[in-house]
Amino acid sequence: MSAEQTNKKVVYTADTPTGQLHIGHYVGSLQNRVKLQDEYQCYFGLANYHSFGYMQKGEGLYKRPDFIHESVIQVAMDNLAVGIDPEKSVLYIESDVPETCELAILFSMLVTHSRALRNPTIKNEIVMKNMGSRFSLGFVNYPLLQAADILLFKAHLIPVGEDQLAHVEQSREIARDFNELYGETFPVPEGLVGAVGVLPGTDNRKMSKSLGNAILLSDSDEEIDRKIMGMYTDPNRIRTTDPGTVEGNPLFIYHQAFNPDHAEVEDFMNRYRKGTVGDVEVKKRLAEVIKTFISPIRERRKLYENDPELLKAILRDGGKKARDVAVRTLEEVREKMKLTFS
Repeated sequence: MSAEQTNKKVVYTADTPTGQLHIGHYVGSLQNRVKLQDEYQCYFGLANYHSFGYMQKGEGLYKRPDFIHESVIQVAMDNLAVGIDPEKSVLYIESDVPETCELAILFSMLVTHSRALRNPTIKNEIVMKNMGSRFSLGFVNYPLLQAADILLFKAHLIPVGEDQLAHVEQSREIARDFNELYGETFPVPEGLVGAVGVLPGTDNRKMSKSLGNAILLSDSDEEIDRKIMGMYTDPNRIRTTDPGTVEGNPLFIYHQAFNPDHAEVEDFMNRYRKGTVGDVEVKKRLAEVIKTFISPIRERRKLYENDPELLKAILRDGGKKARDVAVRTLEEVREKMKLTFS
């Protein structure tokens, strides 16, 4: 059912399938997706076209189609396990909606090469992953493909992590430019950042699967214990009795994001500043908090792990619904750009 039929505003966001999702994705976007399902018409994409432009460990993922294919399945299960309801929201695979590609090509005509290269998220990714000059044109065009994903569904609201706001801004620019050139067509979407804009990795760098510093939504209790106990904290704190720094310390950022006992978190922070609590005690408690959070997600995930046909049916149905909307939008775009001759 389209947004026009439901009279609901549209939420859109997508995940690039380059491995399983982690707790940073949850606080950055997934949590908001689940909350918005009742109020908005929601479309959630599995952006596998995008995956081919990524690099991991110095190698382009276009060389690893099997990995991307499996990642689509893993990320779909992650979305469903955290509470995305296929009865309320459309969960679909990007490559099942080829109209995305035509719209992205048309949008590329509206954006200068220099503007595409100025996107701060693209620039930061190139530096962080030591891409040098080995990145593909597809990687540079990532924001244009993302704009096509968003605007195909005439989205109003985009739940994203803080690091994705630059991409949303480029989508906003494209929507405004298109409307000015060809007539009012697209809403100008707004980004919605999660409760924690950017959750750092366990090593205090950007959380990333490829950097090995992420706690996955499917991690076992043993994996969670290992990752939390090895977390970066205050490097200047040598002894437990030394006053420690709380601000910017991943240990306390995680507690504030996931520990529902706010009084306990405040107590830990006060004692840490005074040097009356050690890292081990705070980490052990955090590990219990994260395990309590992930355990029900991991259990719900098993439903789809044990019934792959159910997952396929959900994605097949989602692809059909998404494409119905995409075809209508592209027909409107082609008409306004005078690309139809019959």
